[in-house]
Amino acid sequence: MIDGAIPYLRCPVCRESLTREGRALRCARRHSFDMAKQGYADLSAGRLSHTGDSAQMIADRADFLGAGHYDFIATALTKHPAGSPVDADAGRSALDGGLVLDAGTGTGDYLSRFLDASPDATGLGLDVSKPALRRAARAHPRAAAVLADLWRPFPIADDSAAVILNVFAPRNGPEFHRVLRPDGVLLVVTPAADHLTELVTGFGLIHVDPAKADRVADSLGDRFQSVASSTHRHEMRLTAAEVRTLIGMTPSARHVPVDALPTSELTVTAAVTLTAYRPR
Repeated sequence: MIDGAIPYLRCPVCRESLTREGRALRCARRHSFDMAKQGYADLSAGRLSHTGDSAQMIADRADFLGAGHYDFIATALTKHPAGSPVDADAGRSALDGGLVLDAGTGTGDYLSRFLDASPDATGLGLDVSKPALRRAARAHPRAAAVLADLWRPFPIADDSAAVILNVFAPRNGPEFHRVLRPDGVLLVVTPAADHLTELVTGFGLIHVDPAKADRVADSLGDRFQSVASSTHRHEMRLTAAEVRTLIGMTPSARHVPVDALPTSELTVTAAVTLTAYRPR
């Protein structure tokens, strides 16, 4: 639902607060932004450098996540002590009525799972893919979905997010720092070196950059400090159809020829690194 997130949203043109009028969001200067019938709001102001994942890629992702193969990632996020008290004297939790921002939300699956474990939080997912946002807008009753380019300034107020989730998505260090509360936490999930290694070696998937960790650190600059990092692995026994679906939801879908796809079951390693950052 968009209503719970409106206090955190800002006009992408003038940065004023927004209010809802029917199926539109408007600011005091009367800049107006439509809401799609599927429930997400377009706050891109028409400034998009790309359109994100295709409808087929999103459908494949929804099927694969729905089968539970990446549940271990959602569990790692929800069990992270992001919601532990940050002010012991006040007994206040970082998530008491706070905002969870999912930057690059996709289908909204990870945000939904995080909100299930955080009953007082409000969720907001940003993505540039309209097919993704159609699903994310209805992923959870306390989650809103907004069309916005992660490479541009976010239509979000300063110091508003208690938690930022960033799962296999671009990282905009300056904007993360601007919208994250001083006591907030940024949770970044990236592929580990052996992620999907059987598919990389057997079918030519794009491999993980050996300098991935350095590039992540560079993207966050000196605005954040890493406070915890852990690697999580899970062996998946996948049917040939599930392997095709997995490949289809990745950028490698455009590079792997159909005749190279597997025709039998396959064990595939999923391996990710979860790193928690605090703003400096």
